[in-house]
Amino acid sequence: MIDTHCHLDLRQFDADREAVIERAAAAGVWAIINPAIDLASCRRALALADAHPGVYAAVGVHPNDCGDFSEETVGALRELAQHPKVVAIGEIGLDYYWERVPHDRQQRALRSQLALAAELGLPVILHARNAPAPDAPSCNADLLHEIEQWAQRTPRATSGIVGVWHAFSGALAEAQRAYAAGLVLGLGGPVTFQNARRLHALTPQLRLDRLLLETDAPYLAPHPYRGQRNEPAYVPLIAQSLARLFGTSVDNVVQETEATTHRCFGIGGLLPGAA
Repeated sequence: MIDTHCHLDLRQFDADREAVIERAAAAGVWAIINPAIDLASCRRALALADAHPGVYAAVGVHPNDCGDFSEETVGALRELAQHPKVVAIGEIGLDYYWERVPHDRQQRALRSQLALAAELGLPVILHARNAPAPDAPSCNADLLHEIEQWAQRTPRATSGIVGVWHAFSGALAEAQRAYAAGLVLGLGGPVTFQNARRLHALTPQLRLDRLLLETDAPYLAPHPYRGQRNEPAYVPLIAQSLARLFGTSVDNVVQETEATTHRCFGIGGLLPGAA
């Protein structure tokens, strides 16, 4: 299994990061993708990728951290992305929940980083979180609009997968638009929550061949660890929940998601250590 979204560089892992990586390997999670949230996080992610064969990095600036995003930021990201273990630009996107950065500034930072991904031929790792008010502007709609415009210009469009919509929590119609634009969807801990009835109803309607396994650790720990720190060793719990919801085997979920991870990021689809 591959954890396609784990913030391994964050301080929540400072006390036992090596043990976390060892527990992941013992649980069958042989690769971890660490998306950054700002330039300092990019550098930490690259240092971890250098230190651990099974750790890969994505470089980017999160929408909640893009208040001072500039052309200099793009230049720094372009340089960081030259590292051989960088597999994506991310975590990038839009966040209308926390309102830390004005929407227009978030959108400009997103467009700049999408352009960089197209320039470098890299996939993107996307974040979207709607505001809680039902009459608020739709973050999902705005993200889809940006991706649909960009997907026509990235050379990755010919490969069929331009990136992943991480922690997908949208509607079926949004998933279908995402597929048409070349996105796959990441599902993690919430799919295991016992009260996540809407997500449980939606998941079997999604395409298993367009899903990735992720934890978003240290956040969103799956049941029965909900409320605790999350970690990559819990990926099997997500695979088990998906298998139940799709009415298939865990092995089939693992094989399908690993094949999609390989198509998206260029890792997986091979024997551990051979990527």
